[in-house]
Amino acid sequence: MRPIQAVDTVSFDGTEVTMLDQTLLPVQQVRLTIRDTPQMHEAIRSLRVRGAPAIGVAAAFGLWLGVRDLPDDLPRDEAEARLRGEQTFLAGARPTAVNLTWALERCAAEALRAPGGTAALKQAALDAAIRLRANEEATTRQIGEHGAGLLMGLSGVLTHCNAGSAATVGLGTALAPIYVAAERGHLLRVFADETRPLLQGARITAWELQEAGVPVTVITDSMAAVVMRQGKVGAVIVGCDRVAANGDVANKIGTYGVALLARAHGLPFYVAGPTSTIDLATPDGDHIEIEQRAPHEVTHHGGVPMAPEGVDVFNPAFDVTPAEYVSAIITEKGVVYPPYTQGLKDVKA
Repeated sequence: MRPIQAVDTVSFDGTEVTMLDQTLLPVQQVRLTIRDTPQMHEAIRSLRVRGAPAIGVAAAFGLWLGVRDLPDDLPRDEAEARLRGEQTFLAGARPTAVNLTWALERCAAEALRAPGGTAALKQAALDAAIRLRANEEATTRQIGEHGAGLLMGLSGVLTHCNAGSAATVGLGTALAPIYVAAERGHLLRVFADETRPLLQGARITAWELQEAGVPVTVITDSMAAVVMRQGKVGAVIVGCDRVAANGDVANKIGTYGVALLARAHGLPFYVAGPTSTIDLATPDGDHIEIEQRAPHEVTHHGGVPMAPEGVDVFNPAFDVTPAEYVSAIITEKGVVYPPYTQGLKDVKA
């Protein structure tokens, strides 16, 4: 099979920062031009760009946009204060995915280390964002190479939410091993949970797999157990928004339930993500802040009410899967197996 063509999620053409508006998929493929940090903050918060690696890259460019138009002769200390202010603002867009704060701190630190005045700081911020994007693209390929071997010989896998090319700036995380296996001549059928309430699996995962020529079947979240029991899948593979030091994994809401089902049916449950998603400062899943989102995401679909007006809604964007249900964590540095405490330290070193 020909090499997989990655979705162009966030890019810089030398002048403008653009991104694919994922809220419009699969019906429309619209690219947005992002001109300042408020626009970038809104894009991240409203899920126009989503997926932990992708929002990290987006925020890195947002940091540069926040200082791009500062006068070159502005005192350096004032420029540094502006940079830190924009960093704090962007970091508040979404709380669960550690890649957001990690990317911002990494790029801010590089800019602040640059010698010279404000012009040098601005250029360093841009260079850092461009370098981060290139590194993340390479990382997804490495995740695919390390994870493909775990899937060879299987006829089908199940995934939840979207952890593919659209969630990164490369091949993806959970879908990267599937894409690399396809390039090696082994096509797996992917069963994609629709992923309520925002349907990232039905809208985005199915779209990008179909575009890539990988067989995909969309199922409702409540059908996962039946698919497993009927032997249609031999493994589950998902992405992650944060991995705690003990191996607990935060991912899209519903992932925990899928992990429990996989255990009940004797299936391996794999998690794929870059080492930047591993947060050794967070001891376990109980210390991961879970984003709570607006009630209308649950009560409405396409602007149409689907529940009684005024009903109470619980809408966490993520849940935490305990490490005991995770068979392996696939990173760009290799596959980590339980117990995770030392293995995660090793790949972060």
